[in-house]
Amino acid sequence: MCERSIKKLEAFKKLTSQVAVLNRANVDTDQIIPKQFLKRIDKSGFGKFAFFDWRYLDDGSLNDQFELNHPLYKEAKILLAGPNFGCGSSREHAPWALQDYGFEVIIAPSFADIFYQNSLKNGLLPIVIEERIFHSILSKAAEKEYELTVDLKGKKLLDQERNEYHFSIDLYWQEMLLEGKDEIDVTLKYKEEINKYEIKQGFVD
Repeated sequence: MCERSIKKLEAFKKLTSQVAVLNRANVDTDQIIPKQFLKRIDKSGFGKFAFFDWRYLDDGSLNDQFELNHPLYKEAKILLAGPNFGCGSSREHAPWALQDYGFEVIIAPSFADIFYQNSLKNGLLPIVIEERIFHSILSKAAEKEYELTVDLKGKKLLDQERNEYHFSIDLYWQEMLLEGKDEIDVTLKYKEEINKYEIKQGFVD
């Protein structure tokens, strides 16, 4: 899968993509991006290190036994993962690595809380689905080429078999993602008020 530089957040409307399957529970952030690769000072370039210990053999070649190395998943932008995805340390590098790897959406029965929040703040959409829906999608995606359309505005997933699955997301984050905004953008809306306050308090001339 090609690594991409992480750019300014873009508005998320709909996404249709092949679904890549990583049916493992408790995938922690040290597996998503091992600690030895955390020295970079920007958000880009982490994709080639994502899932490093599973993805590569000792000689540096790709491990063909690792699920995401399957040729079918080469252009996948949606990852279907097991429960408690993103557990472990709170490193923000984990969503950066997943984005740089190529994923825009992660679907799982549950996420670690900090990973979930870090993902939303960086424009990576984590979708929580019920266990029965997870197993339904898993049974289809594990057998053949399987695409999903993620409709954030409608809060639903659609597949080529016309199955429809609904999900929930906090309204604040739904609107932020739909508008392509992050918390810095929200703060900058009040730039004039902030400047007036700083001048009044004598922080600036």
